[in-house]
Amino acid sequence: MKHTNRENISLIEKTKEHAELIAALIAGLFILLAWRLDTSGQTTASILLYIIAFCVGGFAKAKEGIEETIENKALNVELLMVLAAIGSAAIGYWTEGAILIFIFAVSGALETYAMNKSHREISALMNLQPEEAWLVRGGFEPMKVAVSTLQIGDHLLIKPGERVPADGVIFKGQSSIDESAISGEPLPVAKQEGDELFAGTVNLNGAITMEMTKPNSETLFQKIIQLVQNAQSEKSPSQQFIEKFEGTYVKFVLLAVALMMFLPHFVLGWDWTTTFYRAMVLLVVASPCALVASIMPATLAAISNGAKHGVLFKGGLHLEHLGALRALAVDKTGTLTQGKPTVTDFIVREGLDRKNAMAILAGIEAQSNHPLAQAITLFARKEGITQFPQTTIKDIPGWGIKGYVNEVEYLVGKPDFVGTDEANEFANGVAEKLASEGKTVIFIRDKDGIVALAALKDTVRNEAKKAVSLLKELGINVVMLTGDNEKTAKVIAKEAGVTEYVAECLPETKVTEMKRLLSEHKFVGMVGDGINDAPALATATTGIAMGEGTDVALETADVVLMKNDLSKIAYAVRLSRKMQRIVKQNIFFSIGVIVLLIASNFLQVVDLPLGVIGHEGSTILVILNGLRMLNKNV
Repeated sequence: MKHTNRENISLIEKTKEHAELIAALIAGLFILLAWRLDTSGQTTASILLYIIAFCVGGFAKAKEGIEETIENKALNVELLMVLAAIGSAAIGYWTEGAILIFIFAVSGALETYAMNKSHREISALMNLQPEEAWLVRGGFEPMKVAVSTLQIGDHLLIKPGERVPADGVIFKGQSSIDESAISGEPLPVAKQEGDELFAGTVNLNGAITMEMTKPNSETLFQKIIQLVQNAQSEKSPSQQFIEKFEGTYVKFVLLAVALMMFLPHFVLGWDWTTTFYRAMVLLVVASPCALVASIMPATLAAISNGAKHGVLFKGGLHLEHLGALRALAVDKTGTLTQGKPTVTDFIVREGLDRKNAMAILAGIEAQSNHPLAQAITLFARKEGITQFPQTTIKDIPGWGIKGYVNEVEYLVGKPDFVGTDEANEFANGVAEKLASEGKTVIFIRDKDGIVALAALKDTVRNEAKKAVSLLKELGINVVMLTGDNEKTAKVIAKEAGVTEYVAECLPETKVTEMKRLLSEHKFVGMVGDGINDAPALATATTGIAMGEGTDVALETADVVLMKNDLSKIAYAVRLSRKMQRIVKQNIFFSIGVIVLLIASNFLQVVDLPLGVIGHEGSTILVILNGLRMLNKNV
């Protein structure tokens, strides 16, 4: 019984989705019958059927036109079509008027289908999240429950081939996970105990048990869907301009039609029927339907394409700006580099205990989540230090940390923070040599001077080198902004292949550099982790957050990359530029068709049915051209 109800609901939904097309086909049937009656001399009956065809086929568009006119207090193309059909009927051209309504209705139905196609890409995404999950409690057998009933802390069994039902971490087992729905990356990711899992991804092999860490409404998957839906509803500047232009243009068309209703009769000697008929043709062919449809389908399709490849645009504005980029500023750690530095050297002041100094430094750094701090803490544990002293800290953004251990004050950070001269002289000036090797040097000092230094090396990502090369091929200058010293920055910059670099950047310095780049290049992007780089991200024309799907990345910047892969930016730029090309093609084509049809109407070589076909055909063509943005690769 439930199955039958679902089928009935599905049938009703499909009927609603294609209601415009069904109405248009019914109108077409009435037009055919009316034409047959007209040819057999039954004029009254044929006119009655034509009126029914007008009502059935034109109802949806007339209703839409009237509602939008009332809501926006501006005329629109739907009203122009309805007026043209009524005008044709008024002078006895019932067949032409009915054909106009029929083709306009079919065109509208096809437009709706085409526009919904890109929306369906997101609907398909939504269906990737399972509705049921295997809940594990105590020693009982797993039971299948609705995902909506799950709570944080629940343990869930995921069998091979099944989709992950919620966000969480692996509690038991290991497997390979297909995360393409989240990141757009086709290669599976190996996961083990403690690793993160995201709803909508697929468990490829090995049964695993996960612990749910987020409610169903706050999963990364839901946030992605919400972001893309919001982006699809936000109109780009080009679309906003076209829609404003539409209102003015429609008024101009109505004025031109009003003049054409009588001027050709007096100026060109046309009879009144021909004059009025040509005015109705002008009403049809001069309508900017194709022009209005030139941008939105292409934009929606591009946003959907990006989402499938792990690139989330927060609106058409950011998609447009991305194609115009001439410079891209990138943070070093975690963007160009792996973001997982390792300690290569640890040198202590003479007379001090190495392990004690390391424990103090690690105790201070353990309270920070910066990659360098985490690397130092991990190094200390590998050296056998399992307990760190009790520490209180105060973070000094862009400089370092002030820590207190047993009421003794320590400064941890770069040379400028701990004392440049003392840092440079420490251990016979070893810091300079370490920096020339591309290592980042962190110092710790107390009231007596430098206690120790730790040198860390972060490796440049192979994909980052390739991505920088791709961006430069697209004519984009890549500028590395880093807090590292000049020598370290130079080594990393050379290895990564960036156009230029700026060393020893504080958060406020990055903003200054962004303003400089904006003055030089006008359109500048900034790539960061969405936390320390927030001011620079906000200053850039386009802020791009890289964070492998972290909450912060989703809430920051204008574009979100679901994986820490710079090559996705090159893909997004190509996507944006292809969209711009398609939009320009559509605009030139639609304007060309309008001009051609208007000229043909004055020369009396195009009749109403042909004018309708030319007008509506151009609309369908620009929409289909825009939907080319759904192609997998650009």
